[in-house]
Amino acid sequence: MASERVEASPVLAVRGLAKSYQRAGRPRFLFEDLSFNLNHSDRLAVIGRNGQGKSTLIKILGGVLSPSRGDVRWTMSASWPLGYGGAFQGGLTGTDNVKFIARIYNRPIDLILEKVEQFAELDDAMTMPVKHYSSGMRARLAFGLTLAIEFDCYLIDEVISVGDVSFRQKCQTELFDKRRDRCFIIASHELDFLRETCNCAIVINDGHAEVYSDMDDALSAYDKISQSN
Repeated sequence: MASERVEASPVLAVRGLAKSYQRAGRPRFLFEDLSFNLNHSDRLAVIGRNGQGKSTLIKILGGVLSPSRGDVRWTMSASWPLGYGGAFQGGLTGTDNVKFIARIYNRPIDLILEKVEQFAELDDAMTMPVKHYSSGMRARLAFGLTLAIEFDCYLIDEVISVGDVSFRQKCQTELFDKRRDRCFIIASHELDFLRETCNCAIVINDGHAEVYSDMDDALSAYDKISQSN
């Protein structure tokens, strides 16, 4: 994977990462002893069946969840996980949430709000409390805000499937065409998309996370896992 290529300084260094939950009084590991480097040019796929820990890993890397043990070190700005709306205050409107987060990131409020309104296409819903949003509306708001703030690395958790065909295509263009120079970490079940987009992968299965520097090797390993289950 990225750790096998030499680059002056990785933008992300993960060492000994583990996440476990208690089940029947005993810890159940989603993954453990996961270590890798990510370079600026990397696009990392996170692959696994439902419930194996893909979203959990993305949330740990994005600072939403804490690991059970291990260390995550970024040397550039990383987005919150696209597709995760937990950072929004439900009692605030979409507009007020955007203003609040723009202040946190010290961005010009009016400019950020204009960009989010244009991209998210929520219209009058921007004046509604976010607690009344559907999951798709939350994802649109999160997506628009993430693109408006601008990050060096984007963390993506299945959000590309949000909305109609036209909106999904706009998301693809904004992320992977206009920001082709950025770093990405993508959890998805769309294997053809991952093959075309990513250059390295982590495959999570039954408490183990394997790192691959070659997408074909990663997808071949996942295919064997799928056939055995």
